[in-house]
Amino acid sequence: MLSKEALKEKNSQFWNDFRKSMNKVTSVSGRQINWINYPTSVKDVYVRMEVDAHGVRLCFDVQPKDDGVRAIIWEQMTELKKLMQTEMGIEANFNEESHFWNGRLISRIKWEDNTLNYYNEEDIPKIIDFLKDKLVRFDKFYQEYKDILINLTN
Repeated sequence: MLSKEALKEKNSQFWNDFRKSMNKVTSVSGRQINWINYPTSVKDVYVRMEVDAHGVRLCFDVQPKDDGVRAIIWEQMTELKKLMQTEMGIEANFNEESHFWNGRLISRIKWEDNTLNYYNEEDIPKIIDFLKDKLVRFDKFYQEYKDILINLTN
């Protein structure tokens, strides 16, 4: 078990290494973007990356406070499910009703690899490769279809 300071250092080192690995990668739109805070251009819709002892996850979180808006966005994402999964290369876990850490109801799509462990140093390059691959694939899909979501929420 790592101390609080050691965990903070490990997290900082990991995300800095990840940022460096993505530094030269541009979006399919041709723009340089901040991959760690992926710009969805849709209010209350986020791309999140999670790493821990149980694996690595790339998550697409739909979390408007208005459940009606969340339902509309979710319905559109489920209609795009087959196209998204083809682009991502692995099947996603679609969870329409999930609870975020603060208790808020969200909808989440996630791609994960549960065989990797963030605390096993040998897995770190594989975790970075997984996140990099899935983010680039997600970007290709999202840039193609994001205008649908933007128009739904405006």
